Amino acid sequence: MATETSAPPTGPRGIDRFFRITERGSTVGTEIRGGLVTFFAMSYIIVLNPLIIGTVPDGTGQFLGGGTEATPDSIAMVAAATALVAGVVTILMGVVANFPIALAAGLGLNAVVAYSIAGLPDVTWADAMGLVVIEGAIILVLVLTGFREAVFNAVPLELKTAISVGIGLFIALIGFVNAGFVVPGEGTPLALGYLGTWPILVFVVGLLLVIALFVRKVRGAMFIAIAVATVLAIVLENTLHIGTKAAGNEHGFKLNAPTWDGVATIPDFGLLGEFSLLGSFRSISAVTVILLVFSLLIADFFDTMGTMVAVGSEAGLLDPDGNPPRTRQILVVDSLAAVLGGMGSVSSNTAYVESTSGVGDGARTGLASVVTGVAFLLATFLSPLVALVPYEAAAPALVFVGYLMMMQVASISWRNVEIAIPAFLTIVLMPFTYSIADGIGAGFIAFVVIKVALGKVKQVHWLMWVTALMFLVYFLLAPLEAAFGI
Repeated sequence: MATETSAPPTGPRGIDRFFRITERGSTVGTEIRGGLVTFFAMSYIIVLNPLIIGTVPDGTGQFLGGGTEATPDSIAMVAAATALVAGVVTILMGVVANFPIALAAGLGLNAVVAYSIAGLPDVTWADAMGLVVIEGAIILVLVLTGFREAVFNAVPLELKTAISVGIGLFIALIGFVNAGFVVPGEGTPLALGYLGTWPILVFVVGLLLVIALFVRKVRGAMFIAIAVATVLAIVLENTLHIGTKAAGNEHGFKLNAPTWDGVATIPDFGLLGEFSLLGSFRSISAVTVILLVFSLLIADFFDTMGTMVAVGSEAGLLDPDGNPPRTRQILVVDSLAAVLGGMGSVSSNTAYVESTSGVGDGARTGLASVVTGVAFLLATFLSPLVALVPYEAAAPALVFVGYLMMMQVASISWRNVEIAIPAFLTIVLMPFTYSIADGIGAGFIAFVVIKVALGKVKQVHWLMWVTALMFLVYFLLAPLEAAFGI
């Protein structure tokens, strides 16, 4: 794999050389715009992460931030730490790996930490975050020893393509669900939502606008669509007072309404460093600890692997084997992000598939990640401004990027069942299970089983055997947990 060497940036030309902006066919303006698009597409985590980990008591009845109940101050502490850690690790990704991926507290992972770990009897929030630190440290060791990168390189190219396509469908579904266009159905898993609301109008206008701008080849189509949809949402909220969706207001904006509550707030970073590395061993058995860490590790390990392929593919940065540049650096920063997420008491931080929205708008280098990271740092002070962009205004970018990533499906050999079936399972199970790791696991296991059934065992890389076995254990975690009474 080709490596990159960089000189320290000194002025605009130095920045161009350091981030290889011209070399990758981009401009500073495009990178800034792409970084902002990514930020707006994933800034919801600043609001959502506190609502997940900040409103659930631990095994001792305490809430994150202290006290026996969640308060506005404790929620604000979680939000500030969430934005701070996301900003730091995303800037690290841009500077160290020069890759347009943004990181923040992982959705799904934070729910596991809140409900499956911190909720165990006598386990404190500090204990739970200590397990996150341990999990991140293990992944870091796997990266530094070359194991994680070797696993990535052992995956067949067309299976990597399937991972990228599956993630495209997954983030499109995230966009539809976040906007309320698709909702849980009665008698069906999902159904079309009620379309007669003002927030849905914001989403539809944004989606149609990005499509119209894209087909007319307008640069910055996604950023323009997000900005226009946000302005429309602000106008509607301040004239019709729609409010946030809640009991009694089912047709409001999801998560946050675009209201103006001031410009700046003073963040409280009191949660930083509130973790106990080995505290969980005093409360739960070593077997339980191992299973919990393993479940976090598998999700972190392969989610980033899939996101890395998806972003690199969309940006046109993959080599002929489907590997992005500076893979080792990307994986090191991602591993450090998991560690820093635990140390910052905000759960494991990981790469976000929403990064593809910025790439879809032209981002090609780590400068876009630096811009996204700086936006997160500013959000610790300017949270009212972040709240101006509701789900419905940012979601169109996710849906449209799903289309862009879906285009790669044509490069898969669908008449070759040896790769077509694993690719199919990988693609469909990501959105169906709402999990990147589940889709990858099903595809890997199917790939190995098919090769064995055809007597082509020698064609399976030994690391694919190891990975398939790891995923088999991962899928059997629920029975194992039941067996050990977890």
